[in-house]
Amino acid sequence: MFLKTNLLKAIPLKTTTRLPVSYWILVGLRFALTLLPQTGYIHPDEYFQNVEVIAGDIFDVDVARTWEFDPKFPIRNIFVPKLMLGPPLHLIRILNPFIKYYLHIDLRTPYFLLVIPRLFICLVSLINDYCLYKLCVMYGQNYRNRLKIFASSYVVLVYCCRSFSNSFEMVFFSILLYLVGDCMLKSDRVIYHKEYLQEKYNEALTPVERVKIYKLQTHLPQHSLNYVMILASLVVIGIFNRPTFIGFAFIPVFFWLHRGLGSKTIGFIDFHIRIFMLILCGIPMFLVLVIIDSAYYGYLTIGEVESLQITWNNWVVTPLNFLRYNADVRNLTQHGLHPRWLHLAVNVPLLFNVLGFMAFFTVLINTYRFIKGRYSKMPRIQSIRGLMLLSAIVPIVILSLFPHQEARFIIPILVPLVYLYGNSIHLNEVDDSDIKIVKKIFLVIWYTSNIIFSIFFGFIHQGGLYPLVNDLFYEIKGNYGMHIHVITTHSYSIPTYMLQLESTTRIYKDKTTKHSYTIAPSTFLNKFGSLPMDKLLMHVDDTLTTAEMRHHKYKKKYRIYIASPCSLEEKLLKEASNYQYIEVKEEFSYYPHFCTEALPSFPNAHDRSCVTNKFIRNSESPAINLNMLQRISCYLSKFCLKLYHVKMIDTA
Repeated sequence: MFLKTNLLKAIPLKTTTRLPVSYWILVGLRFALTLLPQTGYIHPDEYFQNVEVIAGDIFDVDVARTWEFDPKFPIRNIFVPKLMLGPPLHLIRILNPFIKYYLHIDLRTPYFLLVIPRLFICLVSLINDYCLYKLCVMYGQNYRNRLKIFASSYVVLVYCCRSFSNSFEMVFFSILLYLVGDCMLKSDRVIYHKEYLQEKYNEALTPVERVKIYKLQTHLPQHSLNYVMILASLVVIGIFNRPTFIGFAFIPVFFWLHRGLGSKTIGFIDFHIRIFMLILCGIPMFLVLVIIDSAYYGYLTIGEVESLQITWNNWVVTPLNFLRYNADVRNLTQHGLHPRWLHLAVNVPLLFNVLGFMAFFTVLINTYRFIKGRYSKMPRIQSIRGLMLLSAIVPIVILSLFPHQEARFIIPILVPLVYLYGNSIHLNEVDDSDIKIVKKIFLVIWYTSNIIFSIFFGFIHQGGLYPLVNDLFYEIKGNYGMHIHVITTHSYSIPTYMLQLESTTRIYKDKTTKHSYTIAPSTFLNKFGSLPMDKLLMHVDDTLTTAEMRHHKYKKKYRIYIASPCSLEEKLLKEASNYQYIEVKEEFSYYPHFCTEALPSFPNAHDRSCVTNKFIRNSESPAINLNMLQRISCYLSKFCLKLYHVKMIDTA
């Protein structure tokens, strides 16, 4: 009895919790890559779903507010972006006057506006590491190998340091897994002791002994509703951040509800009480987020609250609007329709490579065992392994039901995958020689692929846009008042907040005349996507004509630029030659810049467009006969972004 009652203290196992040096090096690398900075541009959503809008609110500058933040039908919650990006951006706003005065460093420049929010997000991403570490320690798993695998993933090095709503979703998912794992462990301990004491109570021969056991039972901690308020609030916040969080939260919540179900002390009454309390505890956070969104988008005003003139029209539920929008396939068509097998066949190997294949193999084995009726060899439904396995599988299945699928949608499942298989691809002392060979192959594949993808997505993919924005910033700043037109084609949109353009919607008041006025725009960003070159030049012609008219009428100076991938240079110059009064001259070239919208074709041995390549520019022979090395060099040189200056030629 003495031995068993001592177990009630639930003393954790003594383990050495010192983290390996290699892990800290990888964490340092995460921050170092952010400071460089990473010039890669994964997807427009990393700017326009979060930081673009929040920066516009804080700095009161012109930004591109996308359709998702349209007050007529908003589908994005504003609380999570402000929670994640508000602190670093407010820090820039508050400290900039002092830093500028004393250190002569302007924080409101593209570099700091890009890096400081990302550094804060990198710091937040360490929550994922911590939750994985705590789960491993709680369940006696090797956390050293798992943390090294996790920290070396390019998903962590690149995606988790960007302002994607998916990155925030991953943090919420990690916390949810940790809390549920902790609840499962505590419930197992309490239920074990409760059943043991109940058994001893029934076996007791004297009333005195029964009283002692009963007192011990009353000292057992409550466990059924552990973290219920935190879990409910977390699930609600996660759903408001991205309604797809329902797919990620489903399994952890399911396991939390089923803790101990089927034991002698936990029945269906406890199950229904948990459901009721989870819903009840989620209502306050739900109401808070609805009020925040309703006030932000102008549905709810202070005047209406004071006069108590509040109706159903004063409320907006952004997750509901999100689901309504995505339920219409016609809306998804605008963003691209994908086959429903894309997550499983492409995105999982792309993001998780070896871990993804091992998970797929595990699913096949357990499916075979289920068909054969070998249930005892499958993970228990109430075990931590069952929690992690289903938390990796179910979100992919649910998200695969939607025809719009992007790789970043499933990045949160990295945490359960690393917990399950992170140690399986790392060398251990107990492994025999054959297993060590296989693991060495897995490790080579893991580290090689993650290095390649970190470089590609971190610095190459759409990598010319950040240096372009940086140059445009100083161009605009050095020519205040000049009309500058920037036309982009076959590239992602330019993040407007980095240019820190004066707000053209803010209303100013003249102190002398008391008249209200707004500032007319002087910088114009024209985004034409993948418009054919002939139509693009028509827009360039219209822009140039309008700018010339303003110049002659109002003496307004102007500059017009075209930003286009190098692979389209020949088409652009050829089409521009049809306009005798237009001169298109190259100003800058930004390398590297990879964009799928305008992939260059591999040059043949007689391709004259390669004559400017540095390997063959000195060739004086009129006949071009390129060797393979020169052709490869020419091909790689076309992965860049060029900025062209457009001028009017005086034909008089």
